[in-house]
Amino acid sequence: MLRAKCCFFCVLIENMTDPELLRARMQRWRLDGQPVRTLDDARAFLESVGFCLMYPMRPAVLVPTFMGAWVGADDKLPTRQHAYNDPRAKEATELMVRALRDRAAYEAPLIDENNAFLLAPSVFPYFYSLVGERNPKQPPTIGPRSPYSPLACDAFEIIRRRGPISKTKLGEMLGGAVSNAGLDRALSELWAKLRITRVDYTEEEGSVWDELSRWAPETRGRSRTSWQTSFPVRG
Repeated sequence: MLRAKCCFFCVLIENMTDPELLRARMQRWRLDGQPVRTLDDARAFLESVGFCLMYPMRPAVLVPTFMGAWVGADDKLPTRQHAYNDPRAKEATELMVRALRDRAAYEAPLIDENNAFLLAPSVFPYFYSLVGERNPKQPPTIGPRSPYSPLACDAFEIIRRRGPISKTKLGEMLGGAVSNAGLDRALSELWAKLRITRVDYTEEEGSVWDELSRWAPETRGRSRTSWQTSFPVRG
């Protein structure tokens, strides 16, 4: 099904003029004065584009952004580095967090961990099949070839037992000697293989993390089934 859709859109794009392609992109990316404002809007936008970044990048990358969809235009959008003093960024982030909380979106590390890469629920299983842990039921272990540090393994066990859990509380449970930078590295190691996922955010305690297989238990099965269905092996 996915392959058939891709072929259809490729043929459609080939038959479009440049102005028609630009108008279609502006409409689909919600840059046409029709901004995303509600949770249903956010869900529909993500399902329409499949994935997006939170903020535009410099130099520019041709990819939709949640910030642009919230504003409804692509003029003078804040980048991640300047979002702190732009009230539009705060409001867009609040809606993005609501989407994560409601499972209307999934977040993954890709280009920049500080610039959220958001995926629609229907697309996330495909992404997981490419980068996710192949055996998520087995806890991470340390070893010569392991991508996980001892701190990451300890953090995962706490998240598995006590999650969803905020970064602040996680740090407290790991002990006061753990630095903020060290904890960030440990969470990045787990997030890189989608062992965990960010599910919420509060100003008081920061990001809230949970084990992905618990937060979205259907992801692993759907990733295998949907990938095999869309791209069957031919003899």
